[in-house]
Amino acid sequence: MIEMELVAVRIELPGNTPVVLLRELAEERRILPIFIGQPEATAIAFAIDGVVTPRPMTHDLMKDLLDELGATVERVVITELSEGTFFAEIHLSVGAAAHQVSSRPSDAIALALRAGCPIFAEEAVLSEAGLVEESEQESEEVVEKFREFIESVNPDDFAS
Repeated sequence: MIEMELVAVRIELPGNTPVVLLRELAEERRILPIFIGQPEATAIAFAIDGVVTPRPMTHDLMKDLLDELGATVERVVITELSEGTFFAEIHLSVGAAAHQVSSRPSDAIALALRAGCPIFAEEAVLSEAGLVEESEQESEEVVEKFREFIESVNPDDFAS
């Protein structure tokens, strides 16, 4: 398992589809984009921004129920990618007993943010769907090469 951090919740255009972006904490710093529903994106954004609603939202209620029952959310894990659908598990402990509950990744992430627990992804999921993030140095090199090209180009180069 690879520990991840939540980078952002964004809207992908042109379809206005919400996507949650997780980034690997070590090694390659791969980005894992997971498309989610609008209500789940709102729930995650509320948790990121610390928005307190007058009445508990679904994920707040989940956290309150777990607290009342003495359960601790230890971690959430993005476990699988099958036919374009991501799967996750919520790892809980109640006393000495450990439990795993199947979940949609968006719900698991929304709960993890409220519980303050780490988010992980299986290596197989990252290998299949992770995107390698360019380092700042690599980005600067691309910009520098583009500058060199712009400085060397002549309008006559584009004449037919």
